[in-house]
Amino acid sequence: MIALNSIVSTFNPDDQQKFITYLQSKNKRRDTKNIQLFKFLIKEELSSKDICKQLYNVVQCNAYHALRKRLFQSIIDFIANNNLEDENSIDMQIIKYILASRTFLLQKNYDVAYKILDKAEKLADENSLFPILNEIYHTKIQYAPYYPKIELKDLINKQQENQKKHQLEDQLNIVYAKLTSLLNAISYKGEIIDFESELQIILNAHNIELQDSLSFKSLYQILAIANISALITTKYYQIENFVLKSYSILKQKKETEKQLFYQIQIVYLIANTLFRNKRFEKSLNYIQEMQELMLLKKGIYLKDFILKKTLLEALNLNYNNQQQKAIDLIEIAISNKHRDIEALLDLHLSLLMFYFQKEDFTVAKSVLSKFYHTDQWYIEKAGIDWVIKKNVAEILLYIEIREEDLLYSRLKSFRRRYKKYLTEIKQTRIFTFLNFAEQYYKNPEGFSTDITRNKIENAFTWTTVHKEDIFVMSSYAWLKSKIDKSKLYSTTLELIKKA
Repeated sequence: MIALNSIVSTFNPDDQQKFITYLQSKNKRRDTKNIQLFKFLIKEELSSKDICKQLYNVVQCNAYHALRKRLFQSIIDFIANNNLEDENSIDMQIIKYILASRTFLLQKNYDVAYKILDKAEKLADENSLFPILNEIYHTKIQYAPYYPKIELKDLINKQQENQKKHQLEDQLNIVYAKLTSLLNAISYKGEIIDFESELQIILNAHNIELQDSLSFKSLYQILAIANISALITTKYYQIENFVLKSYSILKQKKETEKQLFYQIQIVYLIANTLFRNKRFEKSLNYIQEMQELMLLKKGIYLKDFILKKTLLEALNLNYNNQQQKAIDLIEIAISNKHRDIEALLDLHLSLLMFYFQKEDFTVAKSVLSKFYHTDQWYIEKAGIDWVIKKNVAEILLYIEIREEDLLYSRLKSFRRRYKKYLTEIKQTRIFTFLNFAEQYYKNPEGFSTDITRNKIENAFTWTTVHKEDIFVMSSYAWLKSKIDKSKLYSTTLELIKKA
């Protein structure tokens, strides 16, 4: 059955009203039930059987399924028409120029035709529309022998240069798809892959160097490739200059609504990179820019990015000594319905971390109780890295609330299930950390000594404070707070400030 509910859920209130008006203009009969069906789907309160009963007084019938198919087709037509009128308005304008110019070319009115094609070329070039540019150059070259004012050699050079850009954009698209598949294999299937080696192999195979950006789309894909590498290695400090320099190129380009989706993606990647590098104020500035972009075009992309933006903003606030504000932000976000399960899980896990850092363990346990699925289910929905973070948070919470049976059950399960994986990806310091955590549980009073402090410092291989991952530092802060007998949140912020 067509997933109408999923499609309808993407409509904002303005889209809903426009679509109802669209249906009203199309309906020729008064007894058409498509508007009623659409309104039922918006509310998401009734099952298909219940809706069928409301519409036809029976639980199931062929008329209902036929109505769903007609509504689906109407939605497709509505979305397509909107895109033609709105998102693709530039493309359509250029295509009109090309069609008009060809009419004049057939009439041998070359002056007018080439002036129109010049307009089309300028517009297509500003928006990096390489396929359309190729069509313009093709037309110009075809009729160049009949129009002496045109320099054929220059036109051929332009077309060849455009074809290189188009080919590079295609190659970037392939590389991005391959690297994203690799990331999914690592994150969601737990496969062991040497990502950095694979990255270089793929880039070499396609003769690509991550240097200059072209269109918003290709720039986003270049940044996304760099971000994937940083995500796997946690070396966000290595890509910060590249990310910011690339965006400065983007800023010089002519902004177009067609490229808005990719621009939002780019700003999000920049804000995330700055957060991971502990530049909170700067990251929050880009988050504000992201919010402004999300509101353009009547908020067409608001639903796509609102949870990501909320999570990143909350994390920045939490590590910038505004914890309650961060908590309130997430509480509001998760109180609303969303279909992005992965983003919701990230929000819940961050909320658990915030309450844990606040040492409000009762509320933290309440948040944890909402994670009632199996680890395998969470790996498929949010990735293995998320599951490991959840397990570690759970173990620490059981230590704090002295739940001995649950603590040792979870410790045993975690070591058995993830030892091989964490060893192969060279993240065994998680087990070193948990060994110290268990040591603290067994003897809290004897933990706070210089001997323990020295053991901890010698047990881990640390990078510099500036380069160390913020979430790794947060875990170390818990051990440090136990040695120093200090508050966890203030200890965490003190460590972060040193960076």
